[in-house]
Amino acid sequence: MLIEFHLTPVLPLKDIPRFVTFSEPAQTNLERHVSLAFEDAGYHRRYTVREEPLGTVRPIRIITIGAGASGINILKTLDQELTNFDCVVYEKNSRVGGTWFENRYPGCQCDIPSHNYQFSYQPNYAWSSFFSPAREIEEYLCSICEDASMKERIRLEHEVLGAFWNEDTASWRVQIRSLRTGVEFEDHCDFLLNASGILNNWQWPDIPGLHDFAGSLLHSAKWDETFEWAGKRVAVIGNGSSGVQIVPAMQESVRELVHFIREPTWMVPPQLQSLSLSKASDILSQIQMDEKGRFLPEQIQRFKLDPDFYLSFIKAVEEQVNNNFSIVLKDTTNHRNARELVTHYMKSSLGDNEELIKLLVPDFPLGCRRMTPDIGYLASLTKDNVRVVSDKIVVINETGLVTSSGETIAVDAIVCATGFNVSFRPRFPLVGRKGNLQDIWTETHPSAYMSCAVPDFPNYFVFLGPNAPIGHGSVFTIVELISKYVTDIIKKCQTQQIRAISPSRAAVDEFAEHIATFMPRTAWAGPCASWFKAGTRDGPVTALHPGSRIHFFHMLEHFRGEDWEYVYSTKTNRFSYLGNGVSLKELDGSDTTWYLRA
Repeated sequence: MLIEFHLTPVLPLKDIPRFVTFSEPAQTNLERHVSLAFEDAGYHRRYTVREEPLGTVRPIRIITIGAGASGINILKTLDQELTNFDCVVYEKNSRVGGTWFENRYPGCQCDIPSHNYQFSYQPNYAWSSFFSPAREIEEYLCSICEDASMKERIRLEHEVLGAFWNEDTASWRVQIRSLRTGVEFEDHCDFLLNASGILNNWQWPDIPGLHDFAGSLLHSAKWDETFEWAGKRVAVIGNGSSGVQIVPAMQESVRELVHFIREPTWMVPPQLQSLSLSKASDILSQIQMDEKGRFLPEQIQRFKLDPDFYLSFIKAVEEQVNNNFSIVLKDTTNHRNARELVTHYMKSSLGDNEELIKLLVPDFPLGCRRMTPDIGYLASLTKDNVRVVSDKIVVINETGLVTSSGETIAVDAIVCATGFNVSFRPRFPLVGRKGNLQDIWTETHPSAYMSCAVPDFPNYFVFLGPNAPIGHGSVFTIVELISKYVTDIIKKCQTQQIRAISPSRAAVDEFAEHIATFMPRTAWAGPCASWFKAGTRDGPVTALHPGSRIHFFHMLEHFRGEDWEYVYSTKTNRFSYLGNGVSLKELDGSDTTWYLRA
């Protein structure tokens, strides 16, 4: 009797025959030894069908880093989209909320309209004003986490120290420290989601002698809420979005405010003023607010009771927010017209003070730095107790600041509105197949696949990574979209026997090439120091998506499987997930004729 083995090739070894015939004696031993020999050569035994229905979901564990808007939302999305999983969120702070927990400086508020700065599944009809203060946004995020199942999965005051990919187990080993007890421990997961954010890792300015100052030293993202500034001489360093909110909030009650700026920034008219001149004007004329943009009680009640009106309101505002992209396309009529209008607005708001105009109205393209709505900032700079200084601070001593002109400016307090580390480098070692991402993104410019995945870092996803559309309106909407996109990929891995997935290097390189070629069309690439370019004047734009919000949403509508590399759970056949010929759709009690629609 002859026994024939049918061998399935995994490696294209031309010198090994695909059919080998042996004679009867020692059948069992021959089969075992031949099987082992051919497995060593890249061949396996005959493929067998998995006795599971199509759609079977393998169990997985997910770790998320950070409980800001992204980390909170992903818990909701996972619950809605996945089954047979468990997850945990590690958050370094004592409360959830991320940016809106950490930023408590005077005047801190969102510059996106409140009802568009929320999750679609959790509308808040009772926002107090058109632009919400930071504390109110933090409370909104906390309210989402009141659900017991969410609370028990968020581990507060836990800092991630490092994450290390294990190819053999296709899993991440994550090192964590409890900030309450100091105890360090390890956790493991199949998928690692980084929701730690970009505007999160605050930093002191690099000024010699900063910590020699004997007065009050504060940072906008680490605010001392016991600090009293009334009647004091205060220096505010920085005119980014935090600085332009702090200055008018302090100006009225300080003895003197010295505002240090590195270079000018574009201040655009208040958004309510701009929206009132747009297509949203009709519905805005029906909104009942006071002179400070606070909603009247009867307006809040109407939002609650009239869903059609409410939807019309938020859609009209969102449409105008989405339309802003055309302004940053330089060398266009829209850009030129917008720049002319904003320049006129700034000069008028500065009282036509030629000295201030020279210091504050930029000569770089509109939008090169983040355009910031003016909420009394420009007017505050014209007051008698405010001085604007553009000279470089060369050193700080016990009593104040010394400028490049040699002047010493004595103050009682220094407020550093100097921003964050925006390099996109992880705050901890993140070691994938080919090294530590900290080192990789130090040696080369940060680049990712559609902002959320990195080559050679399998089963790792980042929220608002390099070239996400974070300068394009509400981050909440963007986070929802990315969460759904990432969750769909995880579900694919769960149900299709994929143990590891990562974008190909070629796909990411070509995406980066498109970004680099496109960006010179925009004001973002202009000659100005901006966090869009990691704080440099002429570096590549690493923070923004090469297109509009709608362009980004459209791009992520469909998963491009051809851009990804897969490692399957079985080496014999990628279609083993098809199973025993039966679908879970006919076993789980759901509608088996879902494909028939009216």
